[in-house]
Amino acid sequence: MAVDENDEMVDASMPAPTPKRRRIGHPNLIAFAVSITFAVLIRLFVFQSFYIPSGSMIPTLQVGDRIVVSKLSFAIQGVHEGDMVVFVRPPADTVDPGIQDLVKRVIGLPGQTISSANGHVYINGKLLSEPYLPPRDFTYHIKTQKIPPGDYFVMGDNRSDSYDSRYFGVVPGKLFVGKVVLRFYPLSRFAIL
Repeated sequence: MAVDENDEMVDASMPAPTPKRRRIGHPNLIAFAVSITFAVLIRLFVFQSFYIPSGSMIPTLQVGDRIVVSKLSFAIQGVHEGDMVVFVRPPADTVDPGIQDLVKRVIGLPGQTISSANGHVYINGKLLSEPYLPPRDFTYHIKTQKIPPGDYFVMGDNRSDSYDSRYFGVVPGKLFVGKVVLRFYPLSRFAIL
């Protein structure tokens, strides 16, 4: 037997009682809250998935495909010709007001002069190489124009069935959501883009 600090007799062979811990909350509830917060932050600032509702990007993207967009890509690498982008529907596009976001390919950059002739696109007077287009797919109806600072000329890969900058004009870069980086559904068409 021993005497503790309160002058009480205690059995020295018995382990000292452990102090009670306060529980902050159920561990599963905390893990769930952290997971939800993490998921929301990723969706807001890093990645977002989208569904393809139309055939304007055939053959690259089919109706029903699901894609992932990187929201940080442009901040890190900038925007380049050929990038597939998702952007908020510009005010000049009044065709289908029910669709809020569109996916197209960047064809012309700020400061470039874009035109079309004989079914092909020309940037600053030089033929644009477009290996993503289907064979014998031609481009018409681009009036010669200089793209203003901060704006981009975008078109779908399915040129005969794409409502794009040829009709609603250039798209301000501030409307860009991000760059398409992955096609994840259907699994048979999975691809890093």
